[in-house]
Amino acid sequence: MLYIALKSLISLGLHAYHKKIEVYGADNIPKEGPVLFLPNHQSALLDVLLVGANFKRKPYFLTRSDVFGKPVLIAFFNYLKMIPVYRIRDGRDTLSKNDAIFDVCAQLLKKGEAVTMFPEANHNLDRRVRHLSKGFTRLIFKALELSPQLDIQIVPVGFNYNRAVGFPDTVAVYYGKPILVQQLYDPEDLPGSVSTIKNSVSASLETLTTHITPETHYDEINSYLEAEQVDFLDPQVSNDLIKKWSASKKDTILKNEPHTCRRSLWYPLFVLLNFPVVLLWKLGVKPKVWEAEFTGTLRFATALLGFIGYYSLLLLVFTIVLSFWWALGLISSLFTFNWFYVKYARF
Repeated sequence: MLYIALKSLISLGLHAYHKKIEVYGADNIPKEGPVLFLPNHQSALLDVLLVGANFKRKPYFLTRSDVFGKPVLIAFFNYLKMIPVYRIRDGRDTLSKNDAIFDVCAQLLKKGEAVTMFPEANHNLDRRVRHLSKGFTRLIFKALELSPQLDIQIVPVGFNYNRAVGFPDTVAVYYGKPILVQQLYDPEDLPGSVSTIKNSVSASLETLTTHITPETHYDEINSYLEAEQVDFLDPQVSNDLIKKWSASKKDTILKNEPHTCRRSLWYPLFVLLNFPVVLLWKLGVKPKVWEAEFTGTLRFATALLGFIGYYSLLLLVFTIVLSFWWALGLISSLFTFNWFYVKYARF
């Protein structure tokens, strides 16, 4: 019950925070059996929350170990079924711990659970699918060692943010068609199986999210897409436009200015009505963001916790000064204004 309540709260928070969340291919998610979700990774823990809140299964998440800093965070993340995974930047001596982590995940798959892992092994705001680590294939092979006939399905997931560091943002999540591991796995040729599975996942991800290539012209192509005001929520449109891009269009790119987001005319009123939460973000949290990829995550966390506290305080004060029903009406009106500001104000 607590898990459902927390998931519902986070889901409501995500929809209140984003101007729009679109989900495609949800019917591609297997209702039962072992599943490995493999999303591209752009916006830190916000990616995790968007995956976890969008379907009925309760997946486990492999998450970078450095976020498990304090005992209270460890307990909280464990409750959310988040499992630490160690990277070389955490120290070479920590990498050996991944063997035990992968053993745990293999057992979970054997039991028919769902596991989410980010195969790029890092996050980046660039609109492209990066090189995939072979870590997820190690996890798959361990599970198949335990149960050779295990019918593991891989579901690639593509995140498409309009402007991941902006607010309010729009995002589209695409679930790809399941990839059947048994059709690609050859126990007699493990290196070949690694290559085949990685290529299959990478090819699928490149259709589920905007994939700017060649990387050597990333800035030019990204500027071109922004100047064309492409709908980044539709990766097919974006990728078709990228294919049409050529070196001869560089002059056009330099003449066009990228689309910029302007403040809504309602912004001053939004700030005035919610100034404690806005100040908390502007002066308290935002200056401490250590990586751009964490901007969305920390802003969402600030908004979720900040507004819960702000609304609770207003409810208490207005109940004392007026009455409970007046207080409830005023809080409901403020929530409605904020909702419409995020969803419908022109930016």
